[in-house]
Amino acid sequence: TEWSDHYKGIKTSNLILQNIDRVTTLPDGLKNRMKAEAKFLRAFQYFQLMTWFGDVPLLSKDIGIEEALNISKTPRTEVLNFILAELNECENLLPINTGYPAADRGRITKGAVLALKARIMLYEGSWSEVIKACEAVMGNTNGTYDLFPSYEGLFLQENEFNSEVILDVQYEPVSRTWGNFNDLLPLSVGGRLNNIAPTQELVDSYLMINGKKIRESGANYDENDPYKNRDPRLTHTIVYHLYPWKKDDGTIKTIYTKPGTDPDLGKADEYSPGSSASPTGYYLRKYYDPKHGNNFISGLNLMLIRYADILLMYAEAKAELGQMNETIWNQTIRRLRSRAGFTDPAALNFNATAGNAEQIQIVRNERRTELAMEGLRIFDIRRWKISEEVLNGWAHGARFGTPDIDNGYIRANQRTFDKSKHYLWPIPRDERQLNPNLGQNPGW
Repeated sequence: TEWSDHYKGIKTSNLILQNIDRVTTLPDGLKNRMKAEAKFLRAFQYFQLMTWFGDVPLLSKDIGIEEALNISKTPRTEVLNFILAELNECENLLPINTGYPAADRGRITKGAVLALKARIMLYEGSWSEVIKACEAVMGNTNGTYDLFPSYEGLFLQENEFNSEVILDVQYEPVSRTWGNFNDLLPLSVGGRLNNIAPTQELVDSYLMINGKKIRESGANYDENDPYKNRDPRLTHTIVYHLYPWKKDDGTIKTIYTKPGTDPDLGKADEYSPGSSASPTGYYLRKYYDPKHGNNFISGLNLMLIRYADILLMYAEAKAELGQMNETIWNQTIRRLRSRAGFTDPAALNFNATAGNAEQIQIVRNERRTELAMEGLRIFDIRRWKISEEVLNGWAHGARFGTPDIDNGYIRANQRTFDKSKHYLWPIPRDERQLNPNLGQNPGW
């Protein structure tokens, strides 16, 4: 559905742009703003399509059935140039975030345009352009953005529209909601079954509270007590064995995922192969809404771009150009870690002895843990061209398995990534049957 859903959005945008001038009662200022909103949304759809599929048909207007059945793909470079031209055009037609009244919160802003440009340039590896776009957001002249003081609170309904939000999907209780947590929660707190399970590889990426990687000398990591003294973001993101689940009434329920440990006879959350419980022994906490309705229906907005990502993109671009220094570090990584709850100077201070390659890896890992389970990791490992390393072989779960296999870590899912073709998705079969001119991506 990735192909069809994005083209539905493009068609809607094209229909608006082709017909809005027929509405003669709309003031020109409002009409121009709505055109810019539609162009931004169309550009966002094309960015997603281009990222997954490479060359795709570029439609700047709505087309009829005959043309749709014969159209060919547009080279990716042309799609990219179209996207950037559209964003440049609508950048100055949209208000900054503080320019909207409360009733219009959540609409596209100038800051969102700049942030999307930064992300596009990040995916292209155009580091100087990333820096330029990020600095335009960080300077407080194109909107007012900052880190929200609490990492946990950032994802709660009472803190929607906070200073960190740049672009989010709007939901509203009753009228527009989502209910995915029904299949993400520990079963003992009401989950139906497990649909998405964090992996051991993600858990292992969280640093120790002293800033060291778990296998690094001096980390003080205990494999038998693996969640002790870890990056506080781990607890706000992932549910692990003996996790103190904060219930909606403020009380705490301990979650038991290790087989044979739950005093409750039901043992709902314990790892058991082939059951409805998590296949990795981990569940999700981030974005859980304590103000949910029946069946965990929520009206909580879901963030697509937040200010932390701006800081991370800026840090990555600086590191890639060999320009990471104490000043840039303090502007970016130190701020993120301080907000997360790190206090040890070893975790907060810039390591001037680290080489450039190491600085890049530090920033990449910070991105992984700060933005975990927010839907960006797949794009990062593709643009870093490490998919053949991290998406081949077994994805693991907690250390609940047979000791003689992978040191006891659960073999949860065996993956295969063929770098000769998997960096692009295949053009959907149904689309090619309707229009043979679309062709197919290499290797499929």
